Amino acid sequence: MYKKDGTPYEGDPRYVLRKAVAEAKEMGYTMNVGPECEFFLFHTDDDGRPTTVTHEQGGYFDVGPLDLGENARRDMILTLEDMGFEIISSHHEIAPAQHEIDFHYDEAMITADNLMTFKMVVKTIAKRHGLHATFMPKPKFGINGSGMHINMSLQKDGKNIFQDASDPNGLSEEAYYFIGGIMRHIKGMAAITNPLVNSYKRLVPGYEAPCYLAWSASNRSALIRIPAARGQSTRVELRNPDPSCNPYLALAVCLAAGLDGIERELEPPAEITENIFEMNETQRAACGIEDLPDSLEHALDSLQADPLMAEVLGPHIYAQFIAGKKKEWEEYCTRVSSWEIAKYMVMY
Repeated sequence: MYKKDGTPYEGDPRYVLRKAVAEAKEMGYTMNVGPECEFFLFHTDDDGRPTTVTHEQGGYFDVGPLDLGENARRDMILTLEDMGFEIISSHHEIAPAQHEIDFHYDEAMITADNLMTFKMVVKTIAKRHGLHATFMPKPKFGINGSGMHINMSLQKDGKNIFQDASDPNGLSEEAYYFIGGIMRHIKGMAAITNPLVNSYKRLVPGYEAPCYLAWSASNRSALIRIPAARGQSTRVELRNPDPSCNPYLALAVCLAAGLDGIERELEPPAEITENIFEMNETQRAACGIEDLPDSLEHALDSLQADPLMAEVLGPHIYAQFIAGKKKEWEEYCTRVSSWEIAKYMVMY
């Protein structure tokens, strides 16, 4: 988006990512990104409105024919491939009616554009099958929510600079600094990577979503995981983002935080190899493991406490985003939920 005089509009999220990519290029880096985007496919009612109803009971990587969800997912893949996407995997996720389709990694801007197209295709094809596709992080209580893990690597002169075969974890110094930057800024980033009131109902113990600040090369309970592949495939996987985020803003803050770590040589905390979900509060404290923000309100507080986030977003988006999200939080706090009715109506 551009203003009448031809200059970029500072309220355009794509402009924010373009600036971050340009700054990385000045340092000699290109960021490649591979997202893992989860979503639910629910039935619609007689009027075509979305519900949270599903008749299928599929589980993780189920391969048997289940219901309309499998047919819809296949048509989504075929449509995406017709549009030039390279689909690398597709599977049923843990929760009933939950699915994941992964496409090939690419440069940050291309990936963000692809995510926007991907969401439109998923929703459109689902509707053709009489289903509603939602990227809402936690549409139902008691089951896993939908995440959007972000796999990132930095390229310099055609080489993945995160790799180092001489390191016990196969990681370079730059990779550790990049992790250190993400860890330093992750609380401030949370309102961008997890932008809804509902986002924080996914980030709770017991449903595989990360809620503690730790990294590991061998532990899926950590916020940042280093997948097993090495060499040119070495990458950092950030596991807290969800698919409701704006991909341009989310990738911009991820890139900026990682580059800040490299510039300032920010060492990450010690790797955590134990299952963090099995630790108690005392054990986590002894390891120096802090918590992610547990609500949109606290995430906004952390956002405002991190000067780098204001710099990356720019004054226009920064102010508008905070104002809009504070209004969203206030609206949520004043609404009476069905839980409150069920809990208190008869008792009091």
